[in-house]
Amino acid sequence: MKNFLKYTLATIVGFTLTQIIGFLVFMAIIGAIVGSAEDKVVDIKPNSVLKITLDNPVTERTSKNPFENINWMNMQSEQKLGLNDILKNLKNAAKDENIKGIYLEVDAVPAGIATIQEIREALLKFKESGKFIIAYSDMYSQTAYYMVSVADKIYMNPEGLLELKGLGAEMMFFKNALAKLGVEPQIIRHGKFKSAVEPFMLEKMSDANREQTMTYLQSIWDHILDGISNSRGISVSDLNMYADSMKITNAQAAVDYKLLDGTKYKDEIISELKELSGTANDKDIEFISLSKYTNAPEIKDYKGLAKDKIAVIYGTGQIDMGDGSTETIGSEGLSKAIREARKDSSIKAIVLRVNSPGGSALASEVIWREMTLAKKVKPVIVSMGDVAASGGYYISAPADVILANENTITGSIGVFGVLWNGQELLNEKLGVTIDVAKTNAHSDIGSVYRKMTNSERSVIQHEVENVYDVFIGHVAEGRKMTKAEVDSIGQGRVWSGKNAMDIGLIDKFGGISEAIEIAKEKAGLENFRVVELPKLEDPIEQMLKEFTGEAEASVLKKNLGESYIYYKRLQNLTKMKGIQARLPFEVDIY
Repeated sequence: MKNFLKYTLATIVGFTLTQIIGFLVFMAIIGAIVGSAEDKVVDIKPNSVLKITLDNPVTERTSKNPFENINWMNMQSEQKLGLNDILKNLKNAAKDENIKGIYLEVDAVPAGIATIQEIREALLKFKESGKFIIAYSDMYSQTAYYMVSVADKIYMNPEGLLELKGLGAEMMFFKNALAKLGVEPQIIRHGKFKSAVEPFMLEKMSDANREQTMTYLQSIWDHILDGISNSRGISVSDLNMYADSMKITNAQAAVDYKLLDGTKYKDEIISELKELSGTANDKDIEFISLSKYTNAPEIKDYKGLAKDKIAVIYGTGQIDMGDGSTETIGSEGLSKAIREARKDSSIKAIVLRVNSPGGSALASEVIWREMTLAKKVKPVIVSMGDVAASGGYYISAPADVILANENTITGSIGVFGVLWNGQELLNEKLGVTIDVAKTNAHSDIGSVYRKMTNSERSVIQHEVENVYDVFIGHVAEGRKMTKAEVDSIGQGRVWSGKNAMDIGLIDKFGGISEAIEIAKEKAGLENFRVVELPKLEDPIEQMLKEFTGEAEASVLKKNLGESYIYYKRLQNLTKMKGIQARLPFEVDIY
């Protein structure tokens, strides 16, 4: 009887908790949907100030799925804007007579350095309207300061901190850990710079890897300093000296060395913004957030709905076979989007936005084929984001024009394959033995239970060499080079956008906005509208299909913090199949 009551009580409690959790999830969904509906109409009042915080990760484009905006730890909806809407909003605000200026309240920007550069360039264009930009924060990270350095005035809390130290990139090496576990990586690669596999075979960077890393890091740092120098009137040599000698130890030092225009408290900033926006002292400033402003009426240069279109096709994330998702590139999904744009007579030009470290060489080949077909019938422009390397460059090569920012990571023209041998782990560490029955000599090639033979390695190496030869052939054709010329700048070497311009891998500097302008010119268009592909799923269907995964990811992000990125990388590692055209390693620039 006692056990019966215990189990009955446990069942009731479990059922009650399930109902409560289900109710909270339901309310979060309703809140997200209602919040999304409420945001459809935005009334921009006179003397408004556009407030930009950028405290959520900046994706390539804004998701239509309200479920993705739910913070599962507090059940609150948090709008996450994509770069597409950020740039659109800044362009619109420059023409909006109700927007008097921009207030930047940014301390750290959760985005790649090339994305930050695109936002910075858009802010510079906004300034051409004659409207003000004021920046204030309790502290500035190095990349945040780079972005806000375009402001008319930059302020900080008197006790705040500004970071200026230079760039660094770290790699983690697993050779010794794998040896202790008894796991042997069996590596086949082409390209002395193709260092994606170095973490499994070395204890530190190879000389070639260090050379390429220092080259692109220095290039990006030089460009960041040039931007700050031009905006603040401080020489690059002085900025380097400040970083090397750690001169910027507090807010007053930042003012003394002209990195800041002054130190102020928040109430003093509000007073200055009131004066600049024409707001009476006894009134509140009409702030409008960047996410709210997304739903403001677009100010067009023409009337009516343009018939002609430019398709902006997004290729974001690791390249794999299949349909892909909003965070990955699928060979079938992206190929279908390019094919639809090619066949649609109302679409006059295509812009492929690539933000990818690469992935499957076969999947990249499938997408490359669709790019070459599209190029035959209409202009095809590539806009590179933070990363467009290896497979990301593979799919970009056929374009008529390739644009990248100076801070983009690209190149990495090389291939590799990895097979794992866990025989020692199983036999000697765990005491597990494996036997096999097979009809042919190599039926179990690729098995993780044994070392591959020399003849098997030779066959795989030959295939890697063949894939590399095809890769550089595609690049040579697209860039009008010889294969020998491509090989000399290939070998898996990673380049910054600035480096890539010098060696002919890209044609122009610029972001997605500049790519659209070039597409417009090449198609001979006056008025046009942009359509984004692949089309995002219906938000409700997507929400119901993915809410469990989104909730799990949100909890993991909350608990793992900055370490979540390593969890994601481990997931990507387990998905790698076949020969890879992939960036040497995940680049974290700090």
